[in-house]
Amino acid sequence: MDSLKISKTTSILLVLVLLSFANTSYGARKLFSLYKPPPMALKYHKGALLQGNINVSIVWYGTFTPAQKSIIVDFLYSLNPSVKNAISSANEPSVSNWWQKIGTYMKKAGKKPTNVVLSTQITDERCSLGKSLKNSHIARLARRVNPKPGELTLVLTSQGVAVEGFCMSNCGKHGSVRRLNSRSVYIWAGNSVTQCPGQCAWPFYKPIYGPQTEPLGAPNGDVGVDGMVVNIASLMAGAVTNPFGNGYFQGPAGAPLEAASACPGVYGKGAYPGYAGELLVDKTTGASYNAVGTNGRKYLLPALVDPNTSECSTIV
Repeated sequence: MDSLKISKTTSILLVLVLLSFANTSYGARKLFSLYKPPPMALKYHKGALLQGNINVSIVWYGTFTPAQKSIIVDFLYSLNPSVKNAISSANEPSVSNWWQKIGTYMKKAGKKPTNVVLSTQITDERCSLGKSLKNSHIARLARRVNPKPGELTLVLTSQGVAVEGFCMSNCGKHGSVRRLNSRSVYIWAGNSVTQCPGQCAWPFYKPIYGPQTEPLGAPNGDVGVDGMVVNIASLMAGAVTNPFGNGYFQGPAGAPLEAASACPGVYGKGAYPGYAGELLVDKTTGASYNAVGTNGRKYLLPALVDPNTSECSTIV
């Protein structure tokens, strides 16, 4: 299991580093922005990966508007190159371009590329398990769709639902549930807009720690849900390439760095701690994005470790 972790110690160190540069010259800041972290050698540990066509189900726990649901559903549809994306310019990167990097992992492991097939959707607006969930509740919700081996379930909680560890130690996680002698995979992500947007919806909200720079415009005008897409994208990359803890990762198995989690806070070229990088900007709304999907949707997606270069790779 892997989670999008929040390290308070790391955050404090980041503050000190950023503050130390606050009063230095432009040249020093420029040198800082050109800093490149050491290569990320994600090793394949020979375990099962989620390959080929995978059914993805969604459990909507709490209240989500139709507009919020469509933002996330359109993102899932956009992952597949077979889905025609309404891109205004041939030069604009697509969501499927971003997902093709995961195909490189599959190819190196001798597996089939992963294609997402949207399956069952269940809505629990009344929050039948309450509005304060433990990790065991997330697994119970994932089982509600009766997933088959190799399938993936998204458990998405709305802004009024608290989840164990949410905001305190993570912004989401992926894991697996066992049924008889087989296992299926799940991802949980929550809407942080009323709980901790500075931690789990950055860069669309001012960070809790560090210099209070102006946040970027959310590409779909919804800070909470656009933040969820960032986390879902990162967790899907990890869930597909390391579904059961013995796939692609770096570091200890109990706290692995995966395809996206190894590149925290990196979205465009020139990114450094506290700066998301050079991004595309919508001329009408002023919102920032780096990928376009189906129906012309715009999204901000995290950098992925390129398995060929062992470096964080962005699509813009």
